[in-house]
Amino acid sequence: MHDTRVLGIVGWSGSGKTTLLTKLIPLLVGRGMRIATLKHAHHAFDVDQPGKDSYEHRKAGASEVIISSANRWVQMHELGLEQEATLAYLLQRLTACDLALVEGFKSEAHPKMEVFRPAVGKPALHVSDSRILAVASDEPVAGARVPCVDLNDVSAVAEMVLACAVPLEDAIAQLEQAGPAQVQESAPKASSTVLTTPGSVAK
Repeated sequence: MHDTRVLGIVGWSGSGKTTLLTKLIPLLVGRGMRIATLKHAHHAFDVDQPGKDSYEHRKAGASEVIISSANRWVQMHELGLEQEATLAYLLQRLTACDLALVEGFKSEAHPKMEVFRPAVGKPALHVSDSRILAVASDEPVAGARVPCVDLNDVSAVAEMVLACAVPLEDAIAQLEQAGPAQVQESAPKASSTVLTTPGSVAK
């Protein structure tokens, strides 16, 4: 099995998680790493477009649609009345990669790095979450119990990410042992789930 490692990137809305990832991913890819991302959607979302054939398939009642081309393929799964997929389940659907970065799912039990910006005005998550192994912040974090790194130093953040990431099997085991998170991050349940994996880019 491919030696995939996993780390969550968590933080309050507006902390800069996505901005960090868009800088971090090309740096790691430039080192020859194969990167996958898994993103939690906070609201009902749709990656499809009205009028497209795949959209019409789903509208007609298809519970699962796969779109494929020479460049990429995407799988869309309609939940219907099913419960939202767990992070452990989604991680098991990843194809082989070197590192899977999970954005969001801050209430889940996997190892995580917190993106913390005091200007957001929210309390630091690492204070009450023992599964946060490091903090990336744009200001010094007084009294932090975990290693801290400058949020604006992407190379240093990359080294911290690689140091904190754990084997995929270990992350899944921790999640399954803890069970579903008590606090769901999404408002209404999302209608479908799409993973962004190497060779599969949501459009």
